[in-house]
Amino acid sequence: MLSVRKILFSLAFVFSAIVASHAQQTKASGSFTLYKFAKAIGTETYTIEPKGDQYDLASHFLFTDRGTPVGLETTYSARTSDLAPLAYASKGRAARTSEMDDRLNVTGNSIAVQRSGNAETRTVSGKWFITDGYSPVAMQEQMMRWWLASGKPDEFTIYPSAAKVHIKHSETLTIGDAPTQGYTVQGLIWGTESLWMDNANNLAALVSIDAELDHFEAVRQPYMAGIDRFIAAAAKANLAVLAKLSASSQAPPGHVLAIVGATLENSTGAAPISDSVILIEDGVVTAVGTRAQVKIPKRATVLDATGKYAIPGLWDMHAHYEQVEWGPIYLASGITSVRDVGNEFGMVQTLHAELNRKQDPAIGPHLEFAGIIDGSGPMSLGAVIADTPEQAREWVQRYKAAGARQIKIYSSVKPEIVKAIAAEAHALGMTVTGHIPNGMTAIDGINDGMDQINHVSYVTPYIVRPGVGADGKPDSAAQPVAEPDGPRAKELMGAMKAHHTVLDPTVALYEMMIHSKPMDQLEPGIDHLPPQLRAALDSPAASPARAASVDARFQLFLTVIRTLHAAGIPIVAGTDQAIPGYSLHREIELYVDSGFTPLEAIQAATIVPARALGVDKESGSIDTGKRGDVLLLTADPLKDIHNTRTVWKTIAAGKVYEPAPLWNSVGFIP
Repeated sequence: MLSVRKILFSLAFVFSAIVASHAQQTKASGSFTLYKFAKAIGTETYTIEPKGDQYDLASHFLFTDRGTPVGLETTYSARTSDLAPLAYASKGRAARTSEMDDRLNVTGNSIAVQRSGNAETRTVSGKWFITDGYSPVAMQEQMMRWWLASGKPDEFTIYPSAAKVHIKHSETLTIGDAPTQGYTVQGLIWGTESLWMDNANNLAALVSIDAELDHFEAVRQPYMAGIDRFIAAAAKANLAVLAKLSASSQAPPGHVLAIVGATLENSTGAAPISDSVILIEDGVVTAVGTRAQVKIPKRATVLDATGKYAIPGLWDMHAHYEQVEWGPIYLASGITSVRDVGNEFGMVQTLHAELNRKQDPAIGPHLEFAGIIDGSGPMSLGAVIADTPEQAREWVQRYKAAGARQIKIYSSVKPEIVKAIAAEAHALGMTVTGHIPNGMTAIDGINDGMDQINHVSYVTPYIVRPGVGADGKPDSAAQPVAEPDGPRAKELMGAMKAHHTVLDPTVALYEMMIHSKPMDQLEPGIDHLPPQLRAALDSPAASPARAASVDARFQLFLTVIRTLHAAGIPIVAGTDQAIPGYSLHREIELYVDSGFTPLEAIQAATIVPARALGVDKESGSIDTGKRGDVLLLTADPLKDIHNTRTVWKTIAAGKVYEPAPLWNSVGFIP
C-alpha cells in the first residue's frame, strides 16, 4: 500500500506535468554547481527573459579541470506557448580539448545548422528538440520541460546530432524534505544519463559524462547535499536500463555447464588439450580435462565448442568504469574481470556490489577496484583528497570497508603522504598502485611503498635518455636515445625486483596519442564505435614530415617494455580510456611486438593480473575451484596473438554471452 507521503508526492508530479502541458515560461534564473569525479569544479548560471510570444535563455558555464578553465556561453530562444525551440547558439569548450561553436536557427520545419565551420539545413518531422550533449545543464532542464509539455513522447530527435532520445522514469529521491523524480536519458550522449526534476519542474541534479568521457555531475544548489546519493542512484538506474537492453546476449543460465570439444590453451603454460571438457557448476570450474577424463553430468547444459580455442577470460588491469555501458563491451571483447583504478567512491562502490552479486548480477565483468586518493593542488582530481597522514589513513580505511583491494595514488599526493597511504594499506592487507606523484621518481615511489606503477611513461626516463643537440647538450627537440643496459636502467630494475613491483604500461593508450598511421590501421575496433565515441577517440596521424620521428619515439616505449620483461618484471595488460574493449587486444599485440611470446602476452592479461591482485586462487586460469571465466575463440591465439580478437562466446562465471547482441546493446557495430 502506498504511503500518504508517496501519494501526495505522486500527485505533485502529476500536477506539475499538467502545468507543464500548458507551459508559460516566466522570468527566472538559476545556478548549478558542476562536479568532476564528485569534486565541485565550477558553476553554471542562467537567466530566462520572456519577450512577447517567446523567451530567451542565456547560460554561463565555467569550470576548471586540472588547471585548465573550460567555459561555454549559450543562448537559446523558444516559444512560450509550447516551449518549441526557435534558435540556439553555443560557443566555447565542452572539455579541455573540445572546442564548440554551434548555431541553429529554426524556420518552419527546417533547421539551419552551422557547426564548427560547416553549414547545412535539416528538415525536421515528428517530435524534436535542440541541444548538444551534457552541457550546458540549463538546456537539459529546457529539454525536460519541453518533453513533459509535449506529452512525454517515447522517442524524439535531438539536433544538431540527429540522434534518437528516449526518456524513462527511474528512482525517486528525497533530498532533505524535497522530493525529486528520477529519469534516465538515452541518446543525448553515448550511454545513459540520469537526472532528477523537482516538483516545480526545475532540474535538481544531472549525472552524466563530459566530452572526455569522465564523470560529470551538476546539482542545483539547494540539492548539493545529495550529490553522493544521486551518483549511487544513477549507477543502479543505468544498470537496470542496460540489463533490459542486453537481455538477448545471455544464454538461459544453467546449474551445470559443460564446454565440450575446444582446444584448451591455459595460461599455465601446460600443453594444449585437444577435444577438452570444461565443467562449470554454479559459476565455478569443477573439472577440466579430455573428453575421456571428464564425465559430463546428465543435467548439464552442453556447449559444443568443437573447432574452437579456449583460453581464460581476460583481465583489463587499467579500467575506468565510468559508465555502465562498459560492462557489455568488456564481455563482448572476452574481458571477464577488470580492475578499476580511479572512480567516484559512490559509483565504484555501487558497481562493485551490483556486478559481483551472486544472484541476478548486472551485465558486466567481475570487478575489483583500487580506491583513488589525490592531494590538493592546481592539478588535483576528484573529491578524495589526503593532505595529512590522518586523512590518508581515514580514506584507506573507508576504501577497505567498501571492498577495495588496492589504493591508487594520483599525481598531486605529497611524498610524505605516499608513505602514510602505503603503510596503512599494507597494514590492512591491501597493495598500492598508481601514478608517480609530481616531484617524485619511480624509485622514490617504490621505496615509499608503492607496489605497482600505472603507465610506462613513469619508468621510461630510467631506460631512455634525452637526445642531445649539435652543442652536445640535452635538447628536447632531439631524438631520445634508449639505454637498456645503462646504469639508470639497472638501478630501476634492481629496485623493481627487490620490491616485486608490477608495471601496468597502457602502451596502447600512448599509441593513440602518437602514431603515424590512421587509427583504423592500428586498431580496427575504431570502425565499430558509435559516432559520438569515434569523434572523441579517432585522433589524427602525425604529418608525413613527422612520421619517422613519431614512430621512433613510440618504439622507445616498446624498448622499455622489452627491457623490463626480459628482466622478469611482472607486466599486466590494461587500457585506460582507449578504444573500449578492443584496446586490450591491441595492448597484448604490442607486447608481442616488444618480445613477448603469444603465451606470455596472454598471461599478462590472465594469470599475471590475478597474481598481482592476490586472487590467483579464484581467477587467471581454467582450473578446478576457480571462477568459470572462459573465452572461446575461432582461431588459435598461440599461433597469432591477433586471434584473441576472434571472440565466439564469452563465459563469465558460467554464464554464456553472445558478442553481437552485447555490442548492439551499447550502439557499437558488431
